[in-house]
Amino acid sequence: MAVILITGGARSGKSQRAETRVRAFPGQPVYIATAEALDAEMDARIARHRARRGTDWIEREVPLDLVPALTATDGGGARLVDCLTLWLSNLMHAERDWEHEMSKLSTTLPRLKSPVVFVTNEVGLGIVPDNALARSFRDAAGIMNQIIAATADEVEFVVAGLPMKLK
Repeated sequence: MAVILITGGARSGKSQRAETRVRAFPGQPVYIATAEALDAEMDARIARHRARRGTDWIEREVPLDLVPALTATDGGGARLVDCLTLWLSNLMHAERDWEHEMSKLSTTLPRLKSPVVFVTNEVGLGIVPDNALARSFRDAAGIMNQIIAATADEVEFVVAGLPMKLK
């Protein structure tokens, strides 16, 4: 089993890199989507991702319950979770205890059999946000990324479509 974390900025090529990594494992790939199509722009974004991936993926839409989805899909092909930062945003919006959910995720990962590739945004390289909610999200995302990076077997940082191996 492998846990791979792929991080980088917006539009850096993270998702395409993650798709390539997942396809390198045997079995039918599983795409676990955390995004919800709540507006036309997000609907179009999701459609572009689906068109790029093709039809050979098993898809699961999981805005909140990531650990049960990983457990339910274990034992088959590699899973791609795209993305952790949207999952975190969903948890915070739903007023769920994101730290508890992170703890469940980090303790579940070592027990899984099938590989998991996570996509996440690096949000700590920009300016300090001007409001408390945005600062809270940025801080939570940084903590989440550190926890998953510590658990991961490999960590890559993608810039301009180019992956850099960090771990």
